[in-house]
Amino acid sequence: MKTALPLVVDEELIRTLARLLDETGLTEIEAQSGEARIRIARAPATQLVQAPTAVAAAPAAPAVAAGPAPADDPGAIKSPMVGTVYLSPQPNAPPFVQPGDRVATGQTLMIVEAMKVMNPITAPRAGTVRSVLVGDGEPVEFAQPLVILD
Repeated sequence: MKTALPLVVDEELIRTLARLLDETGLTEIEAQSGEARIRIARAPATQLVQAPTAVAAAPAAPAVAAGPAPADDPGAIKSPMVGTVYLSPQPNAPPFVQPGDRVATGQTLMIVEAMKVMNPITAPRAGTVRSVLVGDGEPVEFAQPLVILD
């Protein structure tokens, strides 16, 4: 007959991991030390809008023209990580790119912040920005389409 061992919960570790979720925009995080393992997950928040005045005035993401879904578009540049996207190098600065801009190979299109590290998302090839699919300061998921490049 097996006896259950008492469960020891490190509340400070749980609080630290929860803060990391908030700071990074991640939906889950897992840590392991020896046999001990903890996983913290957060369901994505749902947004309820009761009236048009309840919505903050934020610039809308440009609409995508009819055609393949953004994820299936051959010109889609996808996020290599989970994080927060920034469209300009600093607040109140013009964005790195806008629809219609010509870009060169290696040119910075936007930044994805993950765990306080700013990661430039660069153009894999030269082309024209057809659309930007994310808004400034939005959380993004791994492999989420960010930009369509023609």
